[in-house]
Amino acid sequence: MATAPHAGPHLQVRPDWLARRREAPLEPDLPIIDPHHHLWDRPGSRYLLEDLLADTGSGHDVRATVYVQARAMLRADGPVEERSLGETEFANGVAACSASGVYGPTRACAGIVGMVDLMLGEAAGPLLERHQRVAGERLRGIRNTTAWHESPEILSNPIPPPPGMLTSAGFRQGAALLPGFGLSLDIWAYHTQLDDVLALARSLPALQLVLNHCGGPLGAGPYAGRRAEVLAEWRDRMARLAELPNVAVKLGGLGMAVNGFGFEKGETPPGSEELAAAFAPYILGCIELFGPERCMFESNFPVDKGSYGYTVLWNAFKRLTAGMAQGERTALFAGTAARIYRLPLGPAA
Repeated sequence: MATAPHAGPHLQVRPDWLARRREAPLEPDLPIIDPHHHLWDRPGSRYLLEDLLADTGSGHDVRATVYVQARAMLRADGPVEERSLGETEFANGVAACSASGVYGPTRACAGIVGMVDLMLGEAAGPLLERHQRVAGERLRGIRNTTAWHESPEILSNPIPPPPGMLTSAGFRQGAALLPGFGLSLDIWAYHTQLDDVLALARSLPALQLVLNHCGGPLGAGPYAGRRAEVLAEWRDRMARLAELPNVAVKLGGLGMAVNGFGFEKGETPPGSEELAAAFAPYILGCIELFGPERCMFESNFPVDKGSYGYTVLWNAFKRLTAGMAQGERTALFAGTAARIYRLPLGPAA
C-alpha cells in the first residue's frame, strides 16, 4: 500500500533522518512529566500510544504525560459543537489503557486538555459538564485553536482560527466558566498576540492560564532574519505577562516551521548542545521572568519531532538547567506540571 502524502502545516517526521543523531540520555533518573503532546491518525502522519511510548521510553524517566487538544478523533456526526467529545473519549481511552500498566510504567494521558468552543460563551457550560463526564477526573483544562497571524506564511494549525478570538466577548465569557469546573486554559498564541493574552489574563484573575510554546516567538515569513528584533519584542511582552500570578508557561514547542530555526534542513538532526544554544534566550528568559514554579518543560510531540528526537530534546533541557538548584529543576521537569494539572508524581515502576 502506498504511503499517504504528508498533509498539514507541521514538519514531516522522517525516522531515517532522526536516526542519524543518537545520544544517550543524560541524568536518566531525573523524574519528568511531559505536559504537552498530541496523538492523532492523519493522512501521512500517525502518532498513537505505541509511538508516544517509544519516545517516552527512550531513556528518560517520563512518569506521566498530558494530552493536549489537537482535533483528533472528532465525532463524524452530530452537532459541530459536540464533535470534540470524541477527542476527549479517545484521550481518556488511551489513558485507561496506559493506567492498566500493560504498556509500561509511564502513565500516558494522565491529564487531558480537551476542546470546548469557548466562543459559545455561557452556552459552553453544558458542554464542559459533558466533557467532564466523559473524561472523569482526568480532564484538567481546555484549549481552543487561537494562534493567528495575518501572513499566510505563518501557519501552525491545520485549520486556522478566525482573527480576534482572544479579545472577543464570547471567548472571555466562555473562559470565565473554567475556574468553576476546576479547569485551566491552555493558550497557543504567537508573540504578536501576547498583548491579547495579557488582557485576557488580567480580566480573569481566577483563571489559571498556561501559555504554550514559550509564547510563540516567530522566525519565519515576515520575521525571518529578524531574530534579535523579535526577541526584544517577545521579552517585553512576556515580562508584562509574568507580572500576573495566574499565568504559567510551557517551555518547548520551538521546533515548528513558524519559529524559523530550520533544524529540519540539516543533513543530520541537531544535537542537544545545538538545541540548548538555540533555545537558551527563550527558555532561560522564561525561567528568569516567571520563575521555575510557573514554568514546565514540554515536548510538543509529534509536532516538534519533525526537527529533533525526543531523547535529544530532553537532553537539551537538562543541559540548559545543569547549574540550577535541585528544587528548581524538580519544578521545571515535573513539579510545576504536577501542581497545575494535579497529577501524582509517583515512583518509577
